[in-house]
Amino acid sequence: MDKKKVLVLLGSPRKKGNSATLAGRIAAGAEGAGAEVEMVYLHGLKISPCQSCYACHKPKSEGCAIDDDMQPLYAKLKAADAWVFAGPVYWFSMSAQTKLVMDRLFAMGAYKIDPRGKKAGVAMSFGDTDPFTSGCVNALRTFQDAFRYIGLPLAGIVYGSANEPGEIAANATLMQQAEELGKKLAG
Repeated sequence: MDKKKVLVLLGSPRKKGNSATLAGRIAAGAEGAGAEVEMVYLHGLKISPCQSCYACHKPKSEGCAIDDDMQPLYAKLKAADAWVFAGPVYWFSMSAQTKLVMDRLFAMGAYKIDPRGKKAGVAMSFGDTDPFTSGCVNALRTFQDAFRYIGLPLAGIVYGSANEPGEIAANATLMQQAEELGKKLAG
């Protein structure tokens, strides 16, 4: 039996921030359950916004017209059995790094990426004390709606409040939930 492949997309500029801590725990859960995990740090990639040119939706399209770091990411998305989007709340929604990738998923069909056979997980951190006043719910709702639209089953969501980088690790319950989500994604 082949190992499941879990692709973790880190959408924070902080490599050791709170969302990266959550993502690391999800990865540990997935690896512990036998999955192969790859983590991609989005902030270090050159990904342009979607141009709405529809080149990816034209007959005989060979993909997105933009030649940037999203091109190899499409191959990773296609090969993975599960996707994890991890990031902080920025200005009442997901980070710009994450949103760029979400918008560029518009070209999935041109790369023959079928999300219906995959699973997704989401990890969010926010600096406020409440997921509503922080805007975390806005980001979570965006993921839920987008994934429902493309037929990508959402295996779970973990989110929590923390201000200082890595501070979220002190939330033992949340760390356990993140590990359990990793196990679900590996199954």
